[in-house]
Amino acid sequence: AGPDGRALGSAVFDRTSGQWRVDSTANWRNPEGARSTIAGRDHYPVVAVAYEDAQAYARWAGRRLPSETEWEWAARGAAPAPNDRRAEAFDTQGRPLANTWQGFFPLRDEAEDGFAGLAPVGCFEANGNGLYDTIGNVWEWTSSSFDGAMVSDVTRGGAVAARVIKGGSNLCADNFCSRFRSGSRQPGDPGLGMSHLGFRTVADL
Repeated sequence: AGPDGRALGSAVFDRTSGQWRVDSTANWRNPEGARSTIAGRDHYPVVAVAYEDAQAYARWAGRRLPSETEWEWAARGAAPAPNDRRAEAFDTQGRPLANTWQGFFPLRDEAEDGFAGLAPVGCFEANGNGLYDTIGNVWEWTSSSFDGAMVSDVTRGGAVAARVIKGGSNLCADNFCSRFRSGSRQPGDPGLGMSHLGFRTVADL
C-alpha cells in the first residue's frame, strides 16, 4: 500500500494499445487488473509482484532470491555470455528457443514462438542446468543492487536502491529492448510489480 493506505497495484502492459498503465487493482491474483484472474493458470509464472513481496515469499518458503551472479550461473554455468544477443533466444535457423516478441514492438507480435503474452512454465527446452525459462517469458528479480542506481520509493518517500532484474521477457523484441540473453540486466523499481516481471528462488544447501 502507498502512504495513504491505498493499494498501489502494478504496471500492466496493454497489448491492444501498446502502452503501459499503472493499475491499482492489479496484483499477483489479478495480474492485468480487477477483471483478470489466475484461474486455470496454475502453470504460468507469478507476475505483478514487487521486490519486497518476492523476498517475503522466499523467506516464507525457507529460501531466498538469487544474486545476479547466482542467477547467471544457473542460466548458463561457467561459460561467458555469448556475444550474439540472439544466441540464447533463437537457434541457428532463427527458430525461437524462448518466449519473446517476434515482430515490430509494440504494434505487432507475430507469436512465431507459439505465444502472444505469457507462456506456461516449461514450454521450451530446459537449459544445461535443467532450468526452464531463464531467457524470455518474464524478467526475474535478483537480490543485487543495480550499480548504485536509485529510484523513488513510492511507499515510504525518498529513494531506494534499484534491483537487478534478469532474463528478458515476452516483450523483448529485436527493435526494442532485445535483452533476451543471460548477460543482459536492467534496473527494477523494487516497489513496483509489473505484468512481465516475476521471480524464482534459491536455497542454501
